[in-house]
Amino acid sequence: MGCAPSIHVSQSGVVYCRDSDESSSPHQSAAVSQGAAALHGLFVKTEAADSIPAVLAYRSRQPPPCAGPRRKERGQPGAPARARAPRCCGIEAETQTSSTGRQASATEVQIGPMRLTQDLIQVLLIFAKEDNQSDGFWWACDRAGYKCSIARTPESALECFLDKQQEIIVIDHRNSRYFDGEDICRSIRATKPSEHTVILAVVPRISADQEETSVLPLLNAGFDRRFMENSSITACYNELIQIERGEVRSQFKLRACNAVFTALDHCQEAIEITSEDHVVQYVNPAFERMMGYRKGELIGKEFTEIPKSIKNCADLSDTINTFIKKGKEWQGVYYTSRKSGESIQQHVKITPVIGQGGKIRHIVSLKRLRCTNENNKQLCKSHHDKKCTGDNSQSESHSFKCKNRRKDSADVKSITSQSSDAPSLQTRRYSSMARIHSMTIEAPITKVINIINAAQENSPITVAEALDRVLEILRTTELYSPQLGTKDEDPHTSDLVGGLMTDGLRRLSGNEYVCSKNMNLSHSHLSVPNTISDVPPCIAQLLDNEESWDFNIFELESVTNKRPLVYLGLKVFGRFGVSEFLNCSEATLRAWLQVIEANYHSSNSYHNSTHAADVLHATAFFLGKERVKGSLDHLDEVAALIAATIHDVDHPGRTNSFLCNAGSDLAVLYNDTAVLESHHTALAFQLTAKDSKCNIFKNMDRNHYRTLRQAIIDMVLATEMTKHFEHVNKFVNSINKPMASEETSSRSEGSDCECTANIKNFPDNQTLIKRMMIKCADVANPCRPLELCIEWAGRISEEYFAQTDEEKRQGLPVVMPVFDRNTCSIPKSQISFIDYFITDMFDAWDAFAHLPVLMQHLANNYKHWKTLDELKCKSLRLPSENNN
Repeated sequence: MGCAPSIHVSQSGVVYCRDSDESSSPHQSAAVSQGAAALHGLFVKTEAADSIPAVLAYRSRQPPPCAGPRRKERGQPGAPARARAPRCCGIEAETQTSSTGRQASATEVQIGPMRLTQDLIQVLLIFAKEDNQSDGFWWACDRAGYKCSIARTPESALECFLDKQQEIIVIDHRNSRYFDGEDICRSIRATKPSEHTVILAVVPRISADQEETSVLPLLNAGFDRRFMENSSITACYNELIQIERGEVRSQFKLRACNAVFTALDHCQEAIEITSEDHVVQYVNPAFERMMGYRKGELIGKEFTEIPKSIKNCADLSDTINTFIKKGKEWQGVYYTSRKSGESIQQHVKITPVIGQGGKIRHIVSLKRLRCTNENNKQLCKSHHDKKCTGDNSQSESHSFKCKNRRKDSADVKSITSQSSDAPSLQTRRYSSMARIHSMTIEAPITKVINIINAAQENSPITVAEALDRVLEILRTTELYSPQLGTKDEDPHTSDLVGGLMTDGLRRLSGNEYVCSKNMNLSHSHLSVPNTISDVPPCIAQLLDNEESWDFNIFELESVTNKRPLVYLGLKVFGRFGVSEFLNCSEATLRAWLQVIEANYHSSNSYHNSTHAADVLHATAFFLGKERVKGSLDHLDEVAALIAATIHDVDHPGRTNSFLCNAGSDLAVLYNDTAVLESHHTALAFQLTAKDSKCNIFKNMDRNHYRTLRQAIIDMVLATEMTKHFEHVNKFVNSINKPMASEETSSRSEGSDCECTANIKNFPDNQTLIKRMMIKCADVANPCRPLELCIEWAGRISEEYFAQTDEEKRQGLPVVMPVFDRNTCSIPKSQISFIDYFITDMFDAWDAFAHLPVLMQHLANNYKHWKTLDELKCKSLRLPSENNN
């Protein structure tokens, strides 16, 4: 059973309507009294206000026909007045939805990806007395399902707003007899909660002959809208509904932005928001810490006013602006200057935000330190310490989590304290565990995995799942080998991969391969080498063109009776000053070249001294390119030329897979790993050291010799195809991509000096260049002029045919079944080889060394093989070419 409401009249003449079951508290009463006292004097108090009756009561009345059935009345005459602490608002009654009114319920609002729930709208009516206009808004709130409160005085109005924080306030501004509406509006606007409140001024209606007044005074006072006096409930209802759907909903969305800004303020990444004109609008605390500025020093400034680092490429800003103007995101490495003037390197992601009219309205930049140089490392450490220490208000568990980044790490003290029966064992175990955790020999891949593990801890679930996939890939051994999607569909590619990139299948017992050629470890039977001045005219004429890429090595093979390596070697080594660097005589160098060439097998159709001379020629050509020349030292050049000369010495004409399957002595000696490449280098140094007459290293300083020897070995081993994709990908990521970012600034200075100087500062980069150079020289056949390319394709195919024949004879696994001389399509095999091994590698090498002639030959040759394949030709030439 409901209780009758009680009515209390305050000293200021305000009527409060309360249900009788509501309790009062002394502190509420005190708060109201103090609030009224504090606000006294802010408003104009006239005699008319004093004349307001002490008790105001709404008479019980029927709602208008459009408002539905009777509702709970605002006041009931005759109800006993009880002295109790009033609530903050004047006459307060929450409207109840009538049967014909709108269903009052929370509203769902979407702002970007955020889904919000808006509570019931609250309205505060500030009217000094009841009249048709106040009644119109009252019943309009009832129809709309809003909660409505009424205040009679400025003091009670402000108290009620501070307690309820209504979304809509309606102030009677028709006359100033009882209070000044503008003063009330200003006092409410002076409070922080009013930031998202819509205030409506009710002004008197003007006659037709009166001039329309300006709304500027109202707007300046803090009002948002003006409502011309109209007591129609429908007119009031329409006004309130428009305000709710318009300003109130917009203000509700803006209020939700506080949560977004709170997230930004606590974000660990530095965030900067600018206007489309690059005026700084917001930076978060992480940005302040990173850059050393305070927020007030940046906001409102143009981006161009902030000092920039001179380390960026000259046109990097233009590149970024081009992306932004197209509405595209840009990300990359960017140098910037801190307030102290030091330059730091950042990973930057810049995203344009499209606004009204489809135009860019904001630009958001996310920045993370790139911990590469010493300054960045110190800053990173500082940021890490701050994150781990945290504020004093952070929980201990969070701090512990920061300090213990490594997952599943063991607590040494807890481990050693578990066994109190064996103190000596505890001591030993503690010592061992402590040493393990203090080890600093962590492998780079382990560090990467640990960093990813740490990043997963605070990442969203989608990011964490993606990182799990990354870890799964990183824990595999084949990090650089691509997954061959067409392996089952393309037997040529499959066989090439099997034959060139594996060390063979399981070895079959009892089938050992014995090389039919005897290694010639002596050169006593060789004739005395010719001097360069003794070279026959026909050979000298050919060698005059040896610096050209189109040099015909087969002509040199013919006129030298299959001894092109000695003659070409003498010419090339002389041009690069090899004898002077090694401090050896020309006679010693000639003797060495003869010994090396004598140990190439002329019976091999492909892997013979002509191939070695071809690789030497290609290497010398690459060393002559400006970018390569500027990146390497003289020692590197000498090492590259020697490595090219010896890289296939004593090659048996069979692949590593064949030797492993056959159980050859070489495969056993080198544990089935890089068998031939290890043999080539080992034998070359054996032959060199065997006789002083051909020992080109005998006069070198020991340290220089060891450095040179290591460089030669590294380059020859790089020709082993199982590491092909590892070498190519490392070159792309360590050389191509970094140099692309520096190339523009270097070009503006008119040279590549800065780029090549940077490479020289990093020996690892020089090693990658040398590996890539000899790899490209070793398989450059598809980039030679068409006639040379065709000849090389025939020779390598014949060697593979011979291996397949021998595998069948000996009952060995056939490594490359498609290379059957009766069924093989050489054009298909060449297409597969170019697609899988050549194209990407030479694209990367061309991007570094600039080789337009080679790339043109490659395109022409590929087109040739494709044409043959489309015509189903198994020959090496088109029918028209054969006829010619």
